[in-house]
Amino acid sequence: MTETDDRDPQLVWTEAGEPRSGRYGDVYFSAEDGLAETRAVFLDGSDLPHAWAGRRDFTVAELGFGSGLNIAALLDLWRRHRPEGGRLHIFSIEGYPLDAEQARRALSAWPGIGEATAALVERWPASTPGFHRIDLPEFNAVLDFAVGEVEWALDQWTGRADAWFLDGFAPSVNPDMWSPAVFDLIAEKSAPDARVATFTVAGVVRRGLAERGFAVEKRPGHGRKRERLEARRTGKPAALLPPRAVIVIGAGIAGAATARALRAAGLTPVVIEAAGAGTGASGFPAALVTPRFDLGDGAVAALFAQALERAHALYSPHAGAVIARGVLQLAGTERDARRFDGIAAQPIWIDGAMTQASGAAASGFVGEPVEGPGLLMASAFVVAPHVILSAWLDRDAVRPGEAARLEPHSGGWRALDGTGAVLAEAEAVVLCAGAGNVFLAPDLSLTPVRGQADWVEAGGPPGAVAWGGYVAPTGTGFLFGSTHDRGQTGTEIRPADTERNLAALAARLPRLAGRVDLDAVRSRAATRATTRDRLPVAGPVPGQPGLFVVGGLGSRGFCLAPLLGEHVAALISGGPSPLPSDVVDRITPSRAALRRT
Repeated sequence: MTETDDRDPQLVWTEAGEPRSGRYGDVYFSAEDGLAETRAVFLDGSDLPHAWAGRRDFTVAELGFGSGLNIAALLDLWRRHRPEGGRLHIFSIEGYPLDAEQARRALSAWPGIGEATAALVERWPASTPGFHRIDLPEFNAVLDFAVGEVEWALDQWTGRADAWFLDGFAPSVNPDMWSPAVFDLIAEKSAPDARVATFTVAGVVRRGLAERGFAVEKRPGHGRKRERLEARRTGKPAALLPPRAVIVIGAGIAGAATARALRAAGLTPVVIEAAGAGTGASGFPAALVTPRFDLGDGAVAALFAQALERAHALYSPHAGAVIARGVLQLAGTERDARRFDGIAAQPIWIDGAMTQASGAAASGFVGEPVEGPGLLMASAFVVAPHVILSAWLDRDAVRPGEAARLEPHSGGWRALDGTGAVLAEAEAVVLCAGAGNVFLAPDLSLTPVRGQADWVEAGGPPGAVAWGGYVAPTGTGFLFGSTHDRGQTGTEIRPADTERNLAALAARLPRLAGRVDLDAVRSRAATRATTRDRLPVAGPVPGQPGLFVVGGLGSRGFCLAPLLGEHVAALISGGPSPLPSDVVDRITPSRAALRRT
């Protein structure tokens, strides 16, 4: 049995129209009074909406996403009774997810919450293992959905719950959901005054909560269930006062993505850029959004799969942002071909996202004969950088100026230019300056890498093609390149580099190269930054409270920046990160791999 098969909920439908888990032999809800039961057990049981009154942020964690009924009912209640300006964070875990059509059928029984169920089903999360972030902007809410074992998912979550919906199948049939380790994690991940609501009054549940400091009380059940449980920690909500404004240095994709995420978290970004948005490495007419592959490191593979999914979700709503869908990776060796098989079989990809393409299929995609097989990355794509930067950066809010140094002061940080003039002051700063981070934070061990790419106004493949070099459609022609010179920072145009790019194109796609009019070639050079382990840096700069970084993105900036910007915004605002903690450990600026020897 494959891992994909093992996530099958084995759903069956009863004659009454109730969805039933064949795996656990129990219904997800009663078709007769499921919504009323959800409201009584979980919403009333968590003292909602009273518990979130006056709160800026409120977090609900759920064990057992199931059909999504609890979350749809929660969203409906939040829409009607949320505090002014409040943001709702939801974290829900499911080991065996339903698909969107199954959920649509199940939730259609409750037209009274149709607005919430429609929003949820429309954005139904993928069933691939790992974390998935779903935006629900019409509710001012965000859902982080974890697919996997409950103990693993809770351990990986970085949030703190104000309310818990414990809605796994009963302890008698699903003991893993109610284990001592799970109760330990519930206690660890709870806010000081957290509420807990559950349908079961089993002794293992009562003891599990009581032994970990919760005051547990049996309450009258709903319908045929005689009793249910409510539990609460006794304490005051944490007095979290996140910064009002945050300086973001750099207006490329890292800065734009971080500014967008900060605004979504209720903060005010102040973006500083020396020469204007997109004048650095994010200023080419097209950019590939592709993952880095790793067959031996699950955390790295998970990072890039999640980043690619998140980038697509955030770019797609902007008209003109996506130029082309699908990227073909050509094999260079027989080893590459074998590796493609392994990549396509990884369970982190949705069905059809990564497929081995025969030589004939690859040739058809490219439009000319190519040797060997390829990997067709259907979920990878090409974007127009200027569209995204324009959408995410308020041009009036981008302050012109070159941040030459940063200076701590009693209220946080100052960014100063080369003359010592103050460009901005704020309680926190995020370094998003690409290669400029090398000079602003030298202890991060970043290395500049110069790259020159070229483009022409001519027809090319319908999607992008990569092999070491690459071709990417621009909408009116195609971009090709790129050189990769470590340690160099010059951005002047070098004719010799154009010749290198043309030679690389001719070696793999000679017919396409033959259509290039040398007199019409346009060129651009920029400098990126990479790390020793080729992984990004995102998080707090060691020993510098209030200073953060999103950098070291290399050539994967448009894939990584949206997700990493959200991670850093969560650290600053005090909200849950969208990333699993294993991934956070791999990209933190304090990791051992970045320490100078």
